Amino acid sequence: MAGVDDARRRVRDAGATPLRPRRLQHDVLVDTADRRLQAAGTALRVRSDGDHAFLTFKGPVLPGPLKVRDELETAAASGATLLAILAAVGFAPAWRYEKYREEYAADGAVVAIDETPIGTFVEIEGDAAAIHALAARLGFTTDDFVTASYRALFVASGAVGDMLFPGTPAGRP
Repeated sequence: MAGVDDARRRVRDAGATPLRPRRLQHDVLVDTADRRLQAAGTALRVRSDGDHAFLTFKGPVLPGPLKVRDELETAAASGATLLAILAAVGFAPAWRYEKYREEYAADGAVVAIDETPIGTFVEIEGDAAAIHALAARLGFTTDDFVTASYRALFVASGAVGDMLFPGTPAGRP
């Protein structure tokens, strides 16, 4: 993607309507000391999104052209409290990452524009038909689909450590 302005133009030209405004999301992947979740291809994430927090379990990615995996998610009042509970039962932060996200709705799909420290990405969620139809209206083919995680993309970029914007307080949940 050329950048956030190009992404916004494509999304609006495709007829999508604003759903949630641009905001900073701070995510923390937690794991056991022996990285049991990562080894299994699963993830446990704590997301702080404004005044909201979410705990999400992501199952292994299923084979195919789209990134499909089971997800279980619940809301909580505090990301810091979620992290404290998880620490009490043996989970610790394994990787932190941030993005500015804004979301739009279009024909049964949700499209998110994510601005990250390693670039701008467009994510489409919905059923397969809605994803393919919206991707085509955005000018993308399956050859353009990226199914790698933000962590894999970050590592592939040659970066090390956490994927945070400059000036981010290291301890923020």
